[in-house]
This record gives sequence, C-alpha cells and structure tokens, in this order.
Amino acid sequence: MIHLSWLDLTLAASLLVLLMLLCVVLGLAAMNRRILIAAIRTVVQLLALAWVLKWLFAQAAPGWVALIASVMMLAAGYEVMGRQQRRFRGWWGYGMGAGAIFSSSFVITLFTLLVLIQADPWYMPQYAIPLLGMQLGNTMNGISLGLDRLTQSAWQQKEVIEARLMLGQSWHETIADIRRDSIRTGLIPIVNAMAAAGLITLPGMMTGQILAGSPPLEAVKYQILIMFLIATGTGFGTVLAVFLGAKRLFDERERLCLHRLK
Repeated sequence: MIHLSWLDLTLAASLLVLLMLLCVVLGLAAMNRRILIAAIRTVVQLLALAWVLKWLFAQAAPGWVALIASVMMLAAGYEVMGRQQRRFRGWWGYGMGAGAIFSSSFVITLFTLLVLIQADPWYMPQYAIPLLGMQLGNTMNGISLGLDRLTQSAWQQKEVIEARLMLGQSWHETIADIRRDSIRTGLIPIVNAMAAAGLITLPGMMTGQILAGSPPLEAVKYQILIMFLIATGTGFGTVLAVFLGAKRLFDERERLCLHRLK
C-alpha cells in the first residue's frame, strides 16, 4: 500500500482553495465559509476517529464498541434533524430520525455481523464500526431527504390536504401521494449508486480494499454485500421515518397540524 505524506494532503487541500476562489468569481462567496467549516470538520473528525479506532482495536471490548456505536447513532440522528428545512418541534424533531436510524442501521449491522460475516467475536471493532458507519451515512441521507420532502410538500400543499379532509378522506388518504413521493426521494441516491456501481463509479469500500492489496474479486464480493445491506437499511429507515412523520402531521381528530413544524 502506498503511504500518503502530510504534503500530499496539503496539496489536496489546495484544490479546495481553488474551488473557493471560483465561488468568489461566481458571486458565491457565502459558500466559502461552509466549505471551510466542512473541510476543517473533515480533518478534525477523521483524525480523532483514527486515534479512537486505534485504541478501540487494541481493546476489543464489547462495552466500548457499544459506546462508540451509540455515539455514532446519536450523532446521525442529530444530523438528520439539522438537514431539514422544516423539522418537527420538540423531541419529535430528533427522536423520529434517531429512532428510524436505530431500527434500521443497527438491526442490519447486527444481522450482518452475526449471520453473514460471522466475525469471532461478533463485536470485533474492525468489522462492527466500519459496517455501522457505512450504514449510518447512507441511511441518514435517505431519511433526511425523505423527511425534508414530506414536511416541505405538506407545507406547500396544505390547502389541498385540508380540502381533501373536508371532502371526507382520512388523513392516511390525503397524505398518501406525498408520502410515496417522499419515500421515493429518500431511495433515489442509493438506487442510483447501485445502478452506477462498477460501470460509472467504483464504490469506496471496493476501491479501498483494492488499494490495500486485496484480490479484486474478494473486494467486489464485499462491496456487493455492503451495497445490498445499505439499500435495505436505507429503505426500511426511510419508510419508517416518513410514516412516523406523516402520522405526526395529524392529530387524533385527523386535523392537519403544521404548527408542529418549525
């Protein structure tokens, strides 16, 4: 494996500077702050993760693995809430995304470790943490997109929804089209990723294994496994979050409650 120097990373960072200059030329200087913050977060978070994983791999204790996994899922739930333009007020704003992420990503990862990979011990951090991380990242994106489309569409179409309610339709019927569209929106990224894998793009895990010296066929098998698991986790998580969100938009008397959104 070819090792990268800090100079290599500095040269890569200089490309971001070129991007920021382009943003200034195009009148998008306001984006530079977001780009800079995102770049700093990338460096700090990944370096911190490297040190944590190095220590965690040496310990291989189930309690520490569970703690790291819990922190990752809680952070993913917070990111889901933060990425929505109109999010639910109170505990629902956080709990809905976090609950859907836990119910899908954690269960899928546990199934993978116990049944498919059969690592010994099953909580081996070299497998558990990367698998959970890949699940969380994609599931988080799907849930964020699905909930954002749900709340935005409900807000924009409130007159249509209320008119249908007055005509005698149930809340389930009035929100059905929006709910289906929201689920479809959440699934689009992972469906596109699967369709493009191997033909247009080389998925990250497979590329990393090949660069590390693994046989291409073995890397491909792992990538296929991961893609299927990610698609399943993203799908179940998005469906659960959108259904919970749709229900939350109505009260027990089936009235549209947009005041529950910020």
